[in-house]
Amino acid sequence: MLLKIYLKEMKDSFRDRRTLLLTVLLPIIMMTGLVLFYENMVSDGEGETYLLAVDNSFSTAEESIFASYENITFVKSDNPEGVLQEGEAQAALLMDDNFLNSVEQGVTTSVTVVGDSFSQNSSNLMNLVTSALAVYKNSVIAERLEAQGTAQELVQPFTLDQKELSEENPTINLIAMLIPLILALAIGIGAGPAASDLFAGEKEKKTMEALLMTPVNRMSLLMAKWLTIVSIGSLTGIITLLVVALEINFLTENLKSAVSLKENVFLVIGFAILVSVIYSMFVATILMITSIVAKTVKESQSYSSPIMLAAMFPLLIITGIGINELEFHHFAIPIMNIFTILKELSFGIINYQHLAIMIGSNLLFIIVAFIIARIMFLKDKWVMN
Repeated sequence: MLLKIYLKEMKDSFRDRRTLLLTVLLPIIMMTGLVLFYENMVSDGEGETYLLAVDNSFSTAEESIFASYENITFVKSDNPEGVLQEGEAQAALLMDDNFLNSVEQGVTTSVTVVGDSFSQNSSNLMNLVTSALAVYKNSVIAERLEAQGTAQELVQPFTLDQKELSEENPTINLIAMLIPLILALAIGIGAGPAASDLFAGEKEKKTMEALLMTPVNRMSLLMAKWLTIVSIGSLTGIITLLVVALEINFLTENLKSAVSLKENVFLVIGFAILVSVIYSMFVATILMITSIVAKTVKESQSYSSPIMLAAMFPLLIITGIGINELEFHHFAIPIMNIFTILKELSFGIINYQHLAIMIGSNLLFIIVAFIIARIMFLKDKWVMN
């Protein structure tokens, strides 16, 4: 009987075009946009051509300072800042008159780089201009020291190098945030409409009374509906993971180069799917309770939306913690441990103890929440509208 009810609910759910749109197509479109956005964000601008606004007096000798940056094109104008404000350039370079002569004569002069640090293209161009001017400044200092017979080592007594603790591509940290974010959004989007319709929707359509009059055990009915929500959420999560993996592999360069799972690739994918199922069970239980409490689909969505948004806060906490700084409570707190495990998996780390802690704590919470849902479902005041 449980299997028959489950198959019937699954069939009804996927017969609805709105459910198909929300559970499959919409998450894929959203995740594709996120993947391409992050790929563009980590791009260093290689291959891009930038427009730098300069004054009409900008000479060929001054252009030679930027000779190593072939992707910088100069736009000469009487008002470089005005050109920048009109969007005809990504940055503006303001130099004092006779800049090179002042440098050669040892007279203090100034250079100003104007741009918008919130614009990626403008920020990239400002970094290129700053780097070129820094190289030129160091060469001038070296020439002056040599002319005075002073060793450059006296001015620069030591060199400072910064080394990352991990040899992994720094972009992997972005992927470790991207994958959990995508998974949480996809499962929430996929399971939400089904959960609202299976309980609050039944009450709103006045079909819950007729359903309860059938000779079906309420526990079987509750379990079938819960399994339906879990299945739809899991299906959405798995499809999204596979689509994101394929997009990173075939549509990106920077994100793809950051992933180095090596021989653990199949284990990582397998455990990522397992995490998707566990998170779907977690979300399904919460959404089931909110749908039982609500009297209409709209009311159910009003209850569930803040809960789904609150689930994003643990992700923000995990983002600022290094992979070597994770402790027991990060793997023991429900929801947070989902994101923590996915972060480890993104780095290619498979720790069976951490996985066991995550699965155990989430299953314990799911059992407690399911018992609460069962108690509520057995009382007519919660299932009758």
